Amino acid sequence: MTLTEPFMLLTRKAGMIAAMGILAGCLMAAGCGKKSSTAKAGGTPPEVGVAVVKPQRVALTTELSGRTSAYLIAEVRPQVGGIIQKRLFTEGTDVKAGEVLYQIDSASYQAAYNSAKAALARAEANLIPVRLKAGRYQELVKINAVSQQDCDDASAQLKQAEADVEAGKAALETARINLAYTRVTAPISGRIGRSSVTNGALVTASQSAALATIQDLSSMYVDVTQSSAELLRLKQNLASGLMKSSGPNQARVKLLLEDGSTYPLPGTLKFSEVTVDQSTGSITLRAVFPNPRQTLLPGMFVRGIIEEGISEQAILVSQRGVTRNPAGNAMVMVVGAEEKAEPRVIKVVRTIGDNWLVSEGLKAGDRVILEGLQKARPGTPVKAVPFGSKAEGTPAAAPQAAGKK
Repeated sequence: MTLTEPFMLLTRKAGMIAAMGILAGCLMAAGCGKKSSTAKAGGTPPEVGVAVVKPQRVALTTELSGRTSAYLIAEVRPQVGGIIQKRLFTEGTDVKAGEVLYQIDSASYQAAYNSAKAALARAEANLIPVRLKAGRYQELVKINAVSQQDCDDASAQLKQAEADVEAGKAALETARINLAYTRVTAPISGRIGRSSVTNGALVTASQSAALATIQDLSSMYVDVTQSSAELLRLKQNLASGLMKSSGPNQARVKLLLEDGSTYPLPGTLKFSEVTVDQSTGSITLRAVFPNPRQTLLPGMFVRGIIEEGISEQAILVSQRGVTRNPAGNAMVMVVGAEEKAEPRVIKVVRTIGDNWLVSEGLKAGDRVILEGLQKARPGTPVKAVPFGSKAEGTPAAAPQAAGKK
């Protein structure tokens, strides 16, 4: 035996020992992996937060945009012509009905009134002898002291004199009205705007340009528009029983101002147009709002919230639990009878706050998964717990906090 043979034998033994060690390590790793897989497969299912569907009574509202307008608007115009002698109001202030706003030169109208008054006095003076003469002729004709023709002429003269008196009274009244029209008064109470004329301006009767405009702001009209399609949908829902008329409260309207704030006083829906605007396909609804502090001004853009009706058995689902399938249909994950997650296609009608109003696909008692959707694979077992009961430190609670932000 040479010196190299023992060395070669030792090398072969070391290689066999190393190979056996590697094989043993592989077998141990395989066993551990199998054990881990077995443990994982036999572990507890993941927890998911669910909300139980409970039908509830919900008032359905619709938000419509519109504009405000004054409750009463009056354009001040002169009824007679003349020169403006004086303006008797301050622009932008409140005026009362009947308050004098302008004074028109009344000299010519005063003279016409005096002339009409004198003409009436003359007619009344002429009436007295004619009436006495007619009375005498009525007695004389009975004894044939005068002819019947003379009696008839006297009666005709009496009627003519009486007509002259009535014409004189009418002329005097016309002159009095024209004289009064020289004092231009406010037709309504409200806030008056700027004046379009100054002292010394010439105005004419019933001119097209208004001297000023008065607006009653104690109450305000709000005109909003609604599409005819929405109106038809509302009528169909009422007819099918999906919604009920809300009775007296149906006429109540809330208002959102331009800055997003809510107007503190509710309004009343007065009427809706019976004709659809062909250019927009919408109808106009008019509501009245009290405006004691004159917060609302004519021409403001507002949004009216009108109560359409009430759904007695409405099913609401949080928006966070609703997704869309590839076809675009709304879908939720529910916990089935075997405590397994299963997809459910639903039909949503509209949003109410942060919830969807569901018309088809869900019923009372269904458990909709709102938390832990990433763990709820279709057909896999899950452990249903009430939504929001999980600890905030768990990974499943993180999406909930993010959703709230």
